[in-house]
Amino acid sequence: MSDQPIQFSDGIPTTVLPETDPAVRHRLAQALAAPPDGVRDAVAAVVADHPEEIECWAALGDVGRDPVERYAAYRVGYHRGLDALRANGWRGSGYVRWSAPSNHGFLRSLLGLQQQAAAIGEVGEAERCATFLAQLDPSGPPDGG
Repeated sequence: MSDQPIQFSDGIPTTVLPETDPAVRHRLAQALAAPPDGVRDAVAAVVADHPEEIECWAALGDVGRDPVERYAAYRVGYHRGLDALRANGWRGSGYVRWSAPSNHGFLRSLLGLQQQAAAIGEVGEAERCATFLAQLDPSGPPDGG
């Protein structure tokens, strides 16, 4: 018999991603404040310098030129987010809540991917994304998404 205590779970685990580097967040905020005709290129420059930052990919999806470009940016953010979740203990199930601001880049990427998949006729993917979002946080986005 082991002398180690048995650890019981408190329920479904929740994963919280690390915060985006404050310097990158500041630079992204500056890019998003660029004149309207330069916002997309300014955000793309931040992404090029910080491709590991999920929040930057979500922002690029937000300012993409068309549904295909937005879809592509959100898809990269989603996949980067899955990698980051796994690196932070997520094992394919459990919550990733909107209440943690550091999860927003991933969740916004997944929500954007859902919306753009629907826009380009990828109905099955849009439905899978919607289901996944509901599984990750049944309460949904703070603004109702």
